[in-house]
Amino acid sequence: MYKIKDILREIETFAPLPLQESYDNAGVQVGDVNQLATGALLCLDVTEEVVEEAIALGCNLIIAHHPLIFKPLKRLTGGSYIERCVIKACQNDMVIYAAHTNLDNANGGVNFYLADMLGLKNVRVLNPQKNALLKLVTFVPEAYADVVRNALFHSGGGSIGNYDSCSYNLKGEGTFRANEGCKPFCGEVGEMHYETEIRIETILPAFKKAAVTRALLSVHPYEEPAFDFYPLANSWNETGSGIVGELPEEEDEFSFLSRLKDLFNVGCVKHSALRNKPVREVALCGGSGAFLINDAIAYGADVFITGEAKYNDFYDVENRILLAVIGHYESELHTKDIFYNLISKKMPTFALHFSNVNSNPVKYL
Repeated sequence: MYKIKDILREIETFAPLPLQESYDNAGVQVGDVNQLATGALLCLDVTEEVVEEAIALGCNLIIAHHPLIFKPLKRLTGGSYIERCVIKACQNDMVIYAAHTNLDNANGGVNFYLADMLGLKNVRVLNPQKNALLKLVTFVPEAYADVVRNALFHSGGGSIGNYDSCSYNLKGEGTFRANEGCKPFCGEVGEMHYETEIRIETILPAFKKAAVTRALLSVHPYEEPAFDFYPLANSWNETGSGIVGELPEEEDEFSFLSRLKDLFNVGCVKHSALRNKPVREVALCGGSGAFLINDAIAYGADVFITGEAKYNDFYDVENRILLAVIGHYESELHTKDIFYNLISKKMPTFALHFSNVNSNPVKYL
């Protein structure tokens, strides 16, 4: 059997928690992840009905997209559905976990899934994360360069786009003198030493700094390795908010909106005024994605699809883009499929269940 933490590790390997936005609260909400997992219920939202469903199915793990707890709980009296869900989960030794904006921002995450449903090609991130990358520079004896490089790559360094094991290497000469009390790898105490070294440069996500540092120190032969981290102004094009892509063929606006309505099985599609222009370039963001409207316009997209938008957003787009709003719940319902695919790929015999509870708080008459 698997421990709950083993199940969650598969999600966090794909969508690391540091990818979440600052306002978010993704991760473990309730419970002990060290217990054995009896099954997982996959859902979009955690409600009392969902907790009861998990209990009936014999699952001690609920994996949701939306966090149950966004704000700190000041009391636990059962006065709200959130408190009642927490109490019920604790009474039944249950773990509640959420993968929210980290799953939105991950490469291959929520928006990539939506793009695939629409059949988009040449897909890329609309608003890449910024200030999220570091460059590591270290100096290694020539004979140990391969060992150190491989350790850096294995721990998360060296990935640029669809390439991995990326580094720049330059041979040079390093100098140092070991003082009393040192145990130098090469050279003698009290004497100036000259060593042929390789300067290794590689790139890494900032949140992997600790892991890469540990890997470097674990294999570097020097007693006091020299290394530096530099913040990069580059955007991290593989992660971030929203997606842009191209339809295989142009579609007229009405046909595209009708296909959108059927594809996502929505009660209605709210949209701005038709521009009477063909649709080819598509931008989208599941959930509350209206903050990306201007990015989609700047990109030159023909349409921007999201889960919800304000009244004035439909005015503000003017004739620059077609805005299509399909509902927050409807735009993120397929997160359950992402969870299922991630876990079942590595743990095909583990019991996974899709919640049958419609937790959408918005009803259509």
